Amino acid sequence: MAMGVMWSLCLLVCSLIGAARSESRALHTGGGAENAPAPPRVARALSAPSIAHDGRLVACSGKDLLGFESNGSFAWIVPLGHTCNDSIGPVFQGEQVVQSNHVRVVQVYLVAEDKVIKVTPRNVHTSKPASEVFFSHNATSSGRSEEIIGLAVSGSYSSLFLTIRNRGLFAFSLRGELQWSAGPALDFFGYRLGCKRNVSGCYFDSAPVVDQCEGVLYISNTEGQLYSLYIDNRGVRWIQDLSSHGKVMTVAPGNSGCLYTVFPRKSIVVGINASTGNISWTQNTGPISNEKNLPTVDSNGWMSIGSLDGALYSISPDGEMRKFLGETANGSVIHVGPVLDCSGLSMYVAKTIAEGKSIQTTGDYTYVSVKKPSFILFTLLAPATGTIYWTGEYPGELSNLLSSSDLDDFTVDETVVLTLLSASRQKIASTCRQAKAKFVQADSGEPSYVLLLIFLLVVIVIEAVAISLCCIFWAKKRLQGNGLQKFLEKRYSLHSKRRILGKKISELEQKAAEDVSSNEALGKLGEMVKAKESVERKLSGSYSLGRDEPSLQQQGSLPLYHGKYSSHSFHSSQKESITVFNVLSDTSTSGDGTSSCSSDDSDYESCSGTSSGEMELDVWPSRSAEEAGHSNTANVEEESPT
Repeated sequence: MAMGVMWSLCLLVCSLIGAARSESRALHTGGGAENAPAPPRVARALSAPSIAHDGRLVACSGKDLLGFESNGSFAWIVPLGHTCNDSIGPVFQGEQVVQSNHVRVVQVYLVAEDKVIKVTPRNVHTSKPASEVFFSHNATSSGRSEEIIGLAVSGSYSSLFLTIRNRGLFAFSLRGELQWSAGPALDFFGYRLGCKRNVSGCYFDSAPVVDQCEGVLYISNTEGQLYSLYIDNRGVRWIQDLSSHGKVMTVAPGNSGCLYTVFPRKSIVVGINASTGNISWTQNTGPISNEKNLPTVDSNGWMSIGSLDGALYSISPDGEMRKFLGETANGSVIHVGPVLDCSGLSMYVAKTIAEGKSIQTTGDYTYVSVKKPSFILFTLLAPATGTIYWTGEYPGELSNLLSSSDLDDFTVDETVVLTLLSASRQKIASTCRQAKAKFVQADSGEPSYVLLLIFLLVVIVIEAVAISLCCIFWAKKRLQGNGLQKFLEKRYSLHSKRRILGKKISELEQKAAEDVSSNEALGKLGEMVKAKESVERKLSGSYSLGRDEPSLQQQGSLPLYHGKYSSHSFHSSQKESITVFNVLSDTSTSGDGTSSCSSDDSDYESCSGTSSGEMELDVWPSRSAEEAGHSNTANVEEESPT
């Protein structure tokens, strides 16, 4: 991707930032003609910066590891005694921070020459050594390059992973003990995995990437194969051959089971299922500067990467792609990766506005060139929502961020400014306060006792429900003899029978209400009611699970049939009133007789009826409506004339 042009662009941008700082410093000192010119200073270069758990910016320069406060001033300086690798940024102990006497101890690991240095900034002003050699690599006599490519740390597993060219992948405990090692050609029960084309020239050529959610790490070899290895051992989860897309790749694990794989030389992003290694989707982006333009994944699972066409491409775990900052894309480039802000939901993006931009495509490759960068536009946006929270320019309102700080003595680029913006948590990034209010996280160094108690409470409730169900089942004699399956089948059949009987009772009630003289319908209805009551007794007794209650009071109308006479009783939930109709079974309705009962909140019910003879009767209030219907019918039968 026109590497020479990109180097020239970086030099121009650094010169632009240095000139702006010099101009600002001249304004502060007055810059009068009588003042002697200040002697020229040689700006020191900074390595790829990182943000520590305490919010400080950490970077390496020469033989020193530097820690900066959020305002750009020095927090501490640790001499290393070895020249650090500027292309590999320092890493920290992961999510778990060591606690000692309730004081946070941040431990930093970085590559210096052929060694891995462990730095404890807390020991800077004490008698304890602030730095020590964690690992020293002794090159073999093979004549091949055996430089350290990259490293990663997993605090959850207390392990450090190291990739050495032409040697393999090594896992160390944080105490410095070798746990395991693996090469690109793995043997699985006599079957070789990986490096099938050229074993002698195949090696791991990427830094290990730790996926805390899946408990694995990812690494690629020179043949374009991507490995997923378990962290606690070197077991292979899967190996995916991606050589059809390219052999140079960068990976970024998401938080939704999606692994983003970027091929910068062909401007392709591939979504891979983190569990199986299968390809889920493929998206094409604009031209990407180089493999150092790392993708960034936010807390919503969206992956974002800048392009030389001046746009920011964001892709969801499902493969949905959005394009941002396209308004000024024609005269700008984005050649560094975005940096997350303090909330994890938004990110800072640096866009270089330049003159004389030209794009040329040849085959699968696109070449971009620019002549003169004018200024840098910084933007804070949320890819998931597309909201832009803030924009700023450099030189401009951000000039004071560097001119009055110790960073003014160093050569900084867009990545350093982006990291400083994220570490400073400025008031302009109001999303930090909003996100903290919505997403409250426990301190990673202390156990979450509240979550543990909630989990234990849920487990206890589940166990109590399971034990109660087991006791209910064991108490059933029918279950002890026939087994659980037959018991549940019988319950299901009884429930089905009750539903069928209820449906038939409703139909017969409607038919009886339309024609009260239909003794046949009333007779069937009485039989259905008795059958349903029998089913309900079984469900509430022998086949009960403790939740089947017998219905003591029927809703709606309940016809009763006694052979010669038929009666109809009606019930309501608020105020009970019963009306009994007496009809001769062998004649038409020649004898009229009605009886009505009403009950309020008093202790007794009073019933009054009119027929061939008057009667009054008292009914005990605890008697069900069905028993009251039977009693009224019997009394009417005794006094009715034949």
